[in-house]
Amino acid sequence: MLETSARLLKLLSLLQAHREWSGPELASWLGVSTRTIRNDVERLRALGYPVHAQPGVAGGYRLGAGAALPPLLLDDEEAVAVAVGLGRAAGGGVEGIEETSVRALAKLEQVLPSRLRHRVQALNAYTVQVPGNAPSVPPEVLTTIVNAARDRERLRFDYTAHEGGSTVRDVEPHRLVHRRGRWYLVGYDVERRDWRTFRVDRVRPRTPGGPRFAPRELPADGDVAAYVERGVSTAMWRHVATVLVHAPADRMTRLSAIGLEVEPRDGASCLLRVGGDDVDGIAVWLGFLGADFEVLDPPELAEAVLRLSERYRRAVSGRSGPGQRAGAALEA
Repeated sequence: MLETSARLLKLLSLLQAHREWSGPELASWLGVSTRTIRNDVERLRALGYPVHAQPGVAGGYRLGAGAALPPLLLDDEEAVAVAVGLGRAAGGGVEGIEETSVRALAKLEQVLPSRLRHRVQALNAYTVQVPGNAPSVPPEVLTTIVNAARDRERLRFDYTAHEGGSTVRDVEPHRLVHRRGRWYLVGYDVERRDWRTFRVDRVRPRTPGGPRFAPRELPADGDVAAYVERGVSTAMWRHVATVLVHAPADRMTRLSAIGLEVEPRDGASCLLRVGGDDVDGIAVWLGFLGADFEVLDPPELAEAVLRLSERYRRAVSGRSGPGQRAGAALEA
């Protein structure tokens, strides 16, 4: 059985790890009785830790917000993960977080054991982060969304669409996803009665929020990352194109891996749906497919592909092919 001081630290660590514990769960983890747990909770309260208790069958213990930040109890892997994460955050992505992350990292490195400090320094020294041009997000917006998702409370916010128009949305927040420098919110839009993906840099939360909600089952077999990839690859763009690719779908697996929608048509072709902000850019990208294709929709993309093909043809008109030029050189 753990000594009292060690047990209090372990209990505090458990309360920090999960939002809520039942008395029997804590007793099982620590190898003590539920009465001992109640006594230890009182000791933590006396030390200034606001441990809240909810009586009854569905009740439990949870660590509330206090006047000061309690010491965090991290194992080796958690400490390294936090330090590396702070180092990456110092490169941006969340508005105003760079300087704050550097200060927090400096404090953490002061108390890290030498064995962990060397690991963190090596990871930061031998990895390179390429800064992106994605818009930053105020940290209070992220915390508002996360808290609403955690507490299962509806989130009301003003949302600026791609075209610039603004609407008020009432959403049951499910998850935040960070993808290629941008933050996305996945949630159930109550008014539209469907799941939606929102760019968080276009979200402006309103207070107060809405009522609590029961969790719903996410489409895509619960794979939030795959759901966002599909949504961002098409619906978030100004233009969405459907292309018939004259190649079997299993040859296009690299496109599925980056979230594009590839639908098998027969053994020799497949349908590809791809999005973009301008049709000329989509036309150029399609040239890298490595297979023949036909543009089914929209007509503007077909015109862009035709313009591009004519430009390429003019670039090589009047010139002999590589084989002919090589042959002439040998004859000379």
